[in-house]
Amino acid sequence: MTMVAPKRCAVYCRVSSDERLDQSFNSIDAQRESGLSFVMSQRAEGWVAVQDTYEDPGYSGGNMERPGLKRLLADIKAGKVDMIVVYKIDRLSRSLADFAKMVEVFDKHKVSFSSVTQQINSATSTGRLMLNMLLSFAQFEREVTGERIRDKIAASKRKGIWMGGPVPLGYRVENRLLLVDPQEAATVRWIFDTYRRTHSTTLMVQDMKDQKILTKTGRHFCKQALYKVLHNRVYLGQLQHKGQFFAGAHEPLIDQAAWEHVQKLMTKDSEENTRSAWAQKAQKEFLLRGLIYSPEGDLYLPVATQKKSGKVYRYYVHNKKVNSGACHSDIPNQPADLVENAVTEQVLDFLRSGTMLNNYWHQIQALNPGIPEPQAVVLILQRTANIWDTFFDQIKRNIIRSLVERVTLEDDSISINWRTEGWLPLLETMKPKTVGAERLEMEMLA
Repeated sequence: MTMVAPKRCAVYCRVSSDERLDQSFNSIDAQRESGLSFVMSQRAEGWVAVQDTYEDPGYSGGNMERPGLKRLLADIKAGKVDMIVVYKIDRLSRSLADFAKMVEVFDKHKVSFSSVTQQINSATSTGRLMLNMLLSFAQFEREVTGERIRDKIAASKRKGIWMGGPVPLGYRVENRLLLVDPQEAATVRWIFDTYRRTHSTTLMVQDMKDQKILTKTGRHFCKQALYKVLHNRVYLGQLQHKGQFFAGAHEPLIDQAAWEHVQKLMTKDSEENTRSAWAQKAQKEFLLRGLIYSPEGDLYLPVATQKKSGKVYRYYVHNKKVNSGACHSDIPNQPADLVENAVTEQVLDFLRSGTMLNNYWHQIQALNPGIPEPQAVVLILQRTANIWDTFFDQIKRNIIRSLVERVTLEDDSISINWRTEGWLPLLETMKPKTVGAERLEMEMLA
């Protein structure tokens, strides 16, 4: 009598819903018993059930993200399984693409599979044809069911029925309808009314914390939570579906006029905050802010404008023109780049020449006995001028403000009043045992 080689059979079970899984006997149990009985009926063919179980309760067959299936595929790759048994083929997969991936794994490791209720044997060409046909129908059924569900959700939302998701503050759900929660609704109205008065979510957050006003989940409000409430059209009596809004069956908490007022305020406040932040950043980028004057002693103020294209234009504008507008419109604006480049060139020439340093050397040396000889200092300042372009803007600004007291813009020239005491903070960095002194020594040895 010829001995039949044993076939290690793994029974795979899956249901796509958690419904009734907590009952004493459920669909998973039924699939498992049917599969094991089927294996027992094939003992003459050498079939024997493996000890491990492969089950996915509450998982969809539309993808492969299932823990039980992953363990099964891992054991197949490890050579622990020869045959897969399922109650129906769609328990394994409802996607042709996913099933094709599984078949590649099965074929590579010489694993077959069989169905308890469908006479399919994957080892034959006829069985494979039947299998592909059944899977095609399973995928078609899943897609049609999905479309029906999506259509039902869309139709329900168009009718104003609540179709799930986090329940918004101010409401509770009953029979798929949003009903007003009086206490929470008062909070929502307070949020809208207070924003109309203060325009400040920062103040509102602190005020709500002081009053112990909490979110639906019992947490303190943050600015993001407030903006979410202020932008939520549910409070206007509407429901959203895929970017479209429909009249809901629930009672609105905010009237149309109040809603539109708040939306305009938020848009305006957002634009002003953006402009303010951009203006502050632009102000910091002016190299000569507070240093430029007219021959009459009037200050030029830094002004930056940004066009729709995003390009930024920077100017130094006479303060009379800024404060009085058209009354002094004949005073030309000074392009910031041209003025800053011209002043920077004079500063670099100043550093390279060392003339001012020589004129005041005795005074500087009396105040700073540790300063090296003037020729050595001139050398390091010349090197500093030569690597000017490598400095950060803040370093350039600090050097210029140390040396320049005032820049006067005349009709066809720019004159600079130098700050002679400005040498002192620069030369302080060259005292013995300082980084500047070490750098000076390196420069002298170079």
